[in-house]
Amino acid sequence: MSSLVEKLLSIKRRHAEVQELLATPEVIANQPRSRELGREFRELESIVKASDIYLKLHNDIEGSRAVLNAGGDPELKEMALAEIGELQPKLAAMEEEVKQLLLPKDPNDDRNVIVEIRGGTGGEEAALFAADLYRMYVRFAERKKWKVDTLDWNETDKGGFKEVTISIDGEDVYGTLKFESGGHRVQRVPETEAQGRVHTSAATVAVLPQVEDVEEVSINPADLDIDTYRSGGKGGQNVNKVETAVRITHRPTGIVVACQQERSQLQNRERAMKMLRSKLYEIKLNEQVNAQAQARKSMVGSGDRSDKVRTYNFPQNRVTDHRIGLTLYSLDRFIDGDIDEMLEALRLADRAEKLTTMNNDQ
Repeated sequence: MSSLVEKLLSIKRRHAEVQELLATPEVIANQPRSRELGREFRELESIVKASDIYLKLHNDIEGSRAVLNAGGDPELKEMALAEIGELQPKLAAMEEEVKQLLLPKDPNDDRNVIVEIRGGTGGEEAALFAADLYRMYVRFAERKKWKVDTLDWNETDKGGFKEVTISIDGEDVYGTLKFESGGHRVQRVPETEAQGRVHTSAATVAVLPQVEDVEEVSINPADLDIDTYRSGGKGGQNVNKVETAVRITHRPTGIVVACQQERSQLQNRERAMKMLRSKLYEIKLNEQVNAQAQARKSMVGSGDRSDKVRTYNFPQNRVTDHRIGLTLYSLDRFIDGDIDEMLEALRLADRAEKLTTMNNDQ
């Protein structure tokens, strides 16, 4: 029996076990446990359906091979050989489908996210590009019917952002946006360029999974410096006459977070703490998986124009993702939030890489 067949049979047994547990009075009375098992049941169900097809094909082929090995009636052997030839391609196709379903799921994929966008190399043009990226992600999220809140911002006189932080809540948000982390480069003629020359500027994007459970990240209140200030509006105007905005500094790591969205200082403090937990959670993940830490460092970088994952070329209406070599000639739609094709290509490339690793490990 192959290792894949053994694994599929094991999953089928676990699926049946979870189904039985969900019907027990103890689990029905325990809502958190019921939700946990319900989620596991749904995740296993799609694997089991594909497994049933794969296992039937596998068993049919094994049965035909047994007929061949037994010798005997030449007509039966011919029929068995024909059946093997017909079923083998179907089995190979189902094997790929099953392996895709067996790929380990990132436990953070279902989380909401904090997105930080910072202008990098390029001065005011970089800040304007950061504002373009901000609007791109907001419009994409609105198309997905996700909830978007702008938590903190540092706006320039011309409407750009030195930095801006947003939260996005919805279904599979981190799983969809996590590959957006990195250095983004823009090539275009700035509004301030009198001679029409193309300039190159950069911004960085960091996508952090939100941490809802305070137990996941331990924060000592004694390690925090908390400041309050007045919320600012566009053009440097003060929105509030009282100090409702909150800035929190985590002394052990040097992380600084701020929130000025809410009119209540308490609400801004709660949101800032959520941002801090997300940043500390990311550090925790990186410490657990050193390879991920190296990839994350490479992806986010410092905002320098040489540290790029994607280029937005306005004169050619072109956007290129350098990690997967994909170029789209629809930058006008892309920068307006139509980024699904790129995101799906990144997810498929990631799955293909994981599938290659799985095949090599077998």
